Amino acid sequence: MNALSFGLILTGVLLNAVAQLLLKAGTNQLGVISFTRDNFLSLGWQIGTQPHIFGGLTCYVISVVVWIMALSRVEVSIAYPMLSIGYVVNALAAWWLFGEALSAMRVSGIGVIIVGVWLVARS
Repeated sequence: MNALSFGLILTGVLLNAVAQLLLKAGTNQLGVISFTRDNFLSLGWQIGTQPHIFGGLTCYVISVVVWIMALSRVEVSIAYPMLSIGYVVNALAAWWLFGEALSAMRVSGIGVIIVGVWLVARS
């Protein structure tokens, strides 16, 4: 895998991770979301106009374009496992930004993911 291909994969993964974090920030602003027949339109409007959620959805769209560019250069059996990097980024960022738990078990799992991604990248 050359540097451009790896850069596209990493960019796609990071955009996807940022999208998740923005969606979480948006839901933190909105609170618990429960659609009903009575609130469907008003709640849909609130979600659609919440800046963090809009930003997260925008990141998703851009990440799909970047991901398609990456897949045109790299085998899917190599590229797809790289998405696991997003789990690592999100776990650490959620701990830092949102105060989410980062237990020893989670850190161990993150270590396994890192080793797995490294092994796939070297194959």
